[in-house]
Amino acid sequence: MSVEERNAAFDFGAGFAQKEAHWERDKNLRDVLIHLYEWHRLLLNWVEANYEQGRAEPFLPSPYNWKNYGEMNIEFWHAHQKTSTDDAWRLVQQSHIQVLQLIETFSDEELFVKAHFSWTGTTSLGSYCVSATSSHYDWACKKLRAHLKMLRI
Repeated sequence: MSVEERNAAFDFGAGFAQKEAHWERDKNLRDVLIHLYEWHRLLLNWVEANYEQGRAEPFLPSPYNWKNYGEMNIEFWHAHQKTSTDDAWRLVQQSHIQVLQLIETFSDEELFVKAHFSWTGTTSLGSYCVSATSSHYDWACKKLRAHLKMLRI
């Protein structure tokens, strides 16, 4: 992306309508990067609390749950409106490295056997890792491709 493309506000074109809240929430590259960073932090904090400190903490911090986590994403958005795009890029790069280092500390069994850890419930730790990384990266790439498509018409 050129400097202009990185700094441009998202405009997906007239008549663009998607039902997911993020299409309205995220206004620029910084917002997408911060979203990735905050989901990295969720994973890192959750594993630290449960695995390293032995505290039983849910993945989503109170008062959020899987029915209202969209409100949490909006809170992340609000918290970073003064964060620069360059700072957001540095944050997501650092947290990405931290997440990869964390993942490498676990065996395949610890990552992919469902309910290996009591604190992962009926799923696997790896499912949470995928959600906070590659699934979110796929989401971000699709959003950024749509942004670039409109800019490059």
